[in-house]
Amino acid sequence: MPNSLTGLRFGRSTSVALCFGALIAASVPALADKTSADACAAGLNADGKAIYAASLPGISSGGDVRGVVTDKTRSLAMGGKIDRGAARTNAEAAGQCLAMVKS
Repeated sequence: MPNSLTGLRFGRSTSVALCFGALIAASVPALADKTSADACAAGLNADGKAIYAASLPGISSGGDVRGVVTDKTRSLAMGGKIDRGAARTNAEAAGQCLAMVKS
């Protein structure tokens, strides 16, 4: 009895290529979001950029934006690396940019 799919020959290499293509397509939005976040961060002041840079690895690895930004901002402020008086405002601005990485 002839197989109805005989005319359609999808070998292993075709399946691998389709899966590889799907993986590439799935990663493109993540790269675009990181690009948007970096563009947003370019508009931050020096303290905001410091918070962004310190927080980005934690966000990229799946951390909660608010938690990571709060921890990193506190550490930078207590270490005298950013202005304590403007830390909250700068953290909020950096957090908006970092949220783009997660979207």
